Amino acid sequence: MRTAICSGSFDPITLGHLDVIRRAAGCFDAVFVCVSPNAEKRNQMFTPEEKLQMVRAAVADLPNVEAELWPGLLADFARNHGACAIVRGVRSVTDFDAEYQMALINRGICPGLETLLLPASAPYQHFSSSMVREMIRYRQPLENYLPAPIIPLVEELTEKEGGTHHGQ
Repeated sequence: MRTAICSGSFDPITLGHLDVIRRAAGCFDAVFVCVSPNAEKRNQMFTPEEKLQMVRAAVADLPNVEAELWPGLLADFARNHGACAIVRGVRSVTDFDAEYQMALINRGICPGLETLLLPASAPYQHFSSSMVREMIRYRQPLENYLPAPIIPLVEELTEKEGGTHHGQ
């Protein structure tokens, strides 16, 4: 069985993320979505558990995709799941450079682990979670940015906080 990993902080999961996950699911027998807390990123809108809940809702129609939280190294997650590849989406040359460096690091930790870089599909090249968080903060329509199953959840979570969420 060929297994791949799609990883990210998914704060929140966007249509661009989901596009990469769907494409990976078409190429591999199993795909594990690794939701990383990512302490390096500031201004997180959602808790790790909320992110996992959203990812699971977004991939519910993909029978060969599962999502899990993982606070450690991605290479260790891949090794624990018997993955042969990490699949990452890239939108730009800047993304490519960063992903290339991470691919070398992950392969150094887990020899034989390949990283496959998928160019972003044209409709999602301008997407980023930070841009989507701005759309959420300013109460813009979310249908063009987020998977439909998570929109009610995002609205519910952000309403609880009076329009701000987790320190925003």
